[in-house]
Amino acid sequence: MTNDNLTPALPSRLVLAVTVGGVIGLGILRGPGEIAEVVSEPTLYLALWFFGGLFVLLSTVVTAELLGMTPRSGGPYSLIRRAYGPYAGFVIGWVDWLSFAADLALKAVVIMEFVAILYPESAARSTSLAVIVTTVFAAIQFRGISLGALIQEFATSLIGLVIVGLSLLLFFVETPLTGTTDLMPANNALSGWSLVIATIIFTYDGWLYASYFSGEIKGGAGTAARSCIKGMVIVIALYMLMNVALVKSAGLAALAGSDLALAHALELATFPAAGNIIVIAAILILLSHQNLEYMGGPRILQALAVDGLATQRAQKVGKGGNPVFAIMVTWLLAVSLILVGGFEFLLLLSVFFFVPIYLAMIVGVLILRKREPDGERPYRAWGHPYSTIVCLIGWTIVTLFQAYAERETALYAVAMVAVSWPVYRYLARK
Repeated sequence: MTNDNLTPALPSRLVLAVTVGGVIGLGILRGPGEIAEVVSEPTLYLALWFFGGLFVLLSTVVTAELLGMTPRSGGPYSLIRRAYGPYAGFVIGWVDWLSFAADLALKAVVIMEFVAILYPESAARSTSLAVIVTTVFAAIQFRGISLGALIQEFATSLIGLVIVGLSLLLFFVETPLTGTTDLMPANNALSGWSLVIATIIFTYDGWLYASYFSGEIKGGAGTAARSCIKGMVIVIALYMLMNVALVKSAGLAALAGSDLALAHALELATFPAAGNIIVIAAILILLSHQNLEYMGGPRILQALAVDGLATQRAQKVGKGGNPVFAIMVTWLLAVSLILVGGFEFLLLLSVFFFVPIYLAMIVGVLILRKREPDGERPYRAWGHPYSTIVCLIGWTIVTLFQAYAERETALYAVAMVAVSWPVYRYLARK
């Protein structure tokens, strides 16, 4: 497999940074309050977070084999193409790239919404400031991958320290509402539990973020695969520390329905500035995602271009090691979406696709075990085939549930796949 002219110049520690930084998002700030509306018993609440994390970790352990066999940057596009061929990769690659541009646009807008909480006068210029924010991070990538990697390592470390620091703070304070969780009725409706499952999956999403850079990691894709697993262990530890602190300090009844549960818990612990502290933390997380997504998104387009499925200019790599033209196109689409809107639909569609992608990668491991039993595997899935079967069953259930719950979006997804076939055939002939 080629690594598409992207030289292996990135240290393996970057995989930890992009895994932890890619997974930790606003979900861990919003999720606890949403789940507490459904789950009133602290032990069950913590068990859901813990076993949800273990399932994702097991999924990482399995799919890391596919990552190790694919020493090529480009994200799920490269992995799906490796297992299923060019057409499946084409569909996933374009959906993934569009979702990156939409996410960049959305997060730039949300950054300014949080900034407006701290500085209300900025609300009048929120659109222009959102464009400036996303432009700055695109410009950083023109300087080269090394600068972007350094920023990501620093940002991820800072985010981790903030979560640890605030969680430890909650362990040593008392709140007047501790111990009131038994007074809160639980929402046991199917829709409530579907929200719990979706929230946990979304909050742990991003466990194979290293696949966007796996062709550039020193030590090869096998090193990247093992580092993904280490990164998820760190994420689970951070999430559990924070959730235990929330349960111990404020209790689930006090957190139910809170948009920013950590901020609410700190406010109950007589820290009046907690709201602003969490808003700043949220801005930091979103800024780190701007940097990370401008590192990863253009690499999808670059990989597609190498295979003749996008404009050939997108495959050119600059002196700093980044696909410069692909960065520019990604930035243009993100800015356009900020100015004219439309990113909500793209994100809805991409969120629908990401669960079937995980299922497809699990199946891909089984396919390659049968098709290439003697193929080079720098990393082999632990516990295979039993671990793989457990993940297969789990992700099949989640995929079917999602398809049932989001039937309208599923129809859009089917229509998009149908339209993509003649486009793919045209590009393949060229």
